[in-house]
Amino acid sequence: MNKIEKLLSQIAQSKLDIDTLETRHADSLDFHEVAVWCLRDALEAAFNAGIDQGRKLASPDKPNT
Repeated sequence: MNKIEKLLSQIAQSKLDIDTLETRHADSLDFHEVAVWCLRDALEAAFNAGIDQGRKLASPDKPNT
């Protein structure tokens, strides 16, 4: 699992209460009912993570973590 997949998985777990983003070939496991405010929180977390990553890449004097 690469860095982006790990981050997205963490966001799905913490904001959407979704255990995994892996396809499990079962409707009850692959489809989730999500409140709009939880979806908004997840999208905001992903957006902010992208901003943070962009800032790290724009500052070559700081180590990328």
